Amino acid sequence: MPQSFRLRFNAGPAARVLREGAARGLFLAAEHVLGEADQVVPLDEAALQRSGTASVDPSSLTAMVSYDTPYAVRQHEELTWRHAPGRTAKYLENSLNAARPEVAALIAAQLRRALR
Repeated sequence: MPQSFRLRFNAGPAARVLREGAARGLFLAAEHVLGEADQVVPLDEAALQRSGTASVDPSSLTAMVSYDTPYAVRQHEELTWRHAPGRTAKYLENSLNAARPEVAALIAAQLRRALR
């Protein structure tokens, strides 16, 4: 005697949990990149380093890492300026590029955690 089954899948709650996990992973990844950038950001009196922040826009799933001083962009882009040993221009860009594997792993871990 054949049996039939009807399965209804409500994807809304699953999508919401995954989105929350993705936002959490993005924030952790942005914090990681900020920590890496803080290790090489040019220092004088550390105002630039202290101005660094990481944030996430959960609605667009966009993470941001920024430094908020009047000279942050110039310090980042000016390749001819001399810095203390271990400090460099392109402090944010280079940190993000170097941390790509860790960034991907942090986001993936939070997505896996959300699916438990």
